[in-house]
Amino acid sequence: MSTNFNTAEILLDALPFIKKFQGYKIVIKYGGSAQINPLLREKFIQDIVMMYMLGIRPVIVHGGGKRISEVLDRMQIPSHFVDGHRITSQEAMKVVEMVLSGEINKELAYFMGLNGVRAVGISGKDSHFIVAKPKDGGKFGLTGEIVQCHPEMLEALIQSGVIPIISPVSGDDEGNSYNINADDVACAVAKAICADKVIFLTDTAGVLDARGELLESIKTEQTEDLIAQGVISGGMIPKIRSCVECLESGVKKVHIIDGRLEHSLLLELFTSDGVGSEIIKC
Repeated sequence: MSTNFNTAEILLDALPFIKKFQGYKIVIKYGGSAQINPLLREKFIQDIVMMYMLGIRPVIVHGGGKRISEVLDRMQIPSHFVDGHRITSQEAMKVVEMVLSGEINKELAYFMGLNGVRAVGISGKDSHFIVAKPKDGGKFGLTGEIVQCHPEMLEALIQSGVIPIISPVSGDDEGNSYNINADDVACAVAKAICADKVIFLTDTAGVLDARGELLESIKTEQTEDLIAQGVISGGMIPKIRSCVECLESGVKKVHIIDGRLEHSLLLELFTSDGVGSEIIKC
């Protein structure tokens, strides 16, 4: 009896959030352990199916850096990083596109379909919806940055009840392909479709303070001070700045959550306590 009561309490706690988020467009950056670990991938798919069935309209942007590095190593194609960005040669770009658009993207769409939702895998090159150029004038080879995002195709998919799953491979007007940071794509997509939320799945509990404790809520005006103090450092800096850019462009709230935690998406969205850090516009 007590177990049934606890289950009812959980459902009642979730009810206000279920009502609130119906119809929300939520962009989810999917990467890290949640993408690599088969069990976590299964739980992630279950979370997306649950969100979809509750009337939320998810849009998924995925990365795949670890898998790319693994394939490049196996094929003995040199690859290295400068300032946290992969130097993407012509030869490496073929592998990047094969892994991101041909393997990870289609596999994820396939598993979504097996779990009862309509999903389609696309890249930024489809319908030329993300236009790119070489990052920093070509300093990083075919690693690119976003010039424009045309959301018409995405909006059509969303309105027809299809979950878009986006590979961050994009192109330019001359037929060149570019390897784009998936965080940047998630933010560009969120701004273009006027998303209500953006959620980043990471391999940390969220944003941690100097003592290693979770910062549950951060205002945009605090972020640069936290960076200056060294509280936010390394790869979290561009992610946080992307979050701020999203919020300043009209996104209501951004979340950074632990993708290593089973069902972290549901726990963040549908429980009072949540499980990660939220960044809000002050």
